[in-house]
Amino acid sequence: MKFPNKVVPYRKSILSKFPLVLKELESQDLSVLDLYNKLEKKLDGVSEYMDILDCLYYLGYIELLPGGVKLHYVKGNTL
Repeated sequence: MKFPNKVVPYRKSILSKFPLVLKELESQDLSVLDLYNKLEKKLDGVSEYMDILDCLYYLGYIELLPGGVKLHYVKGNTL
């Protein structure tokens, strides 16, 4: 995972790519493959894509819908 630090600037880190993923999921739920196909030209490969999804999932910004097929953008705090 590339996080911003002294060597990796913010714009080259995975944090800068979070809004790209969330913007796509904000308008509609997408499968993991469909989302990747929409964003693949803006990403540095599948590994970076999976790191982004992992982080967004652990932070509670996205969830996997029942059936495990589509990703969903979680709007707001559900607590």
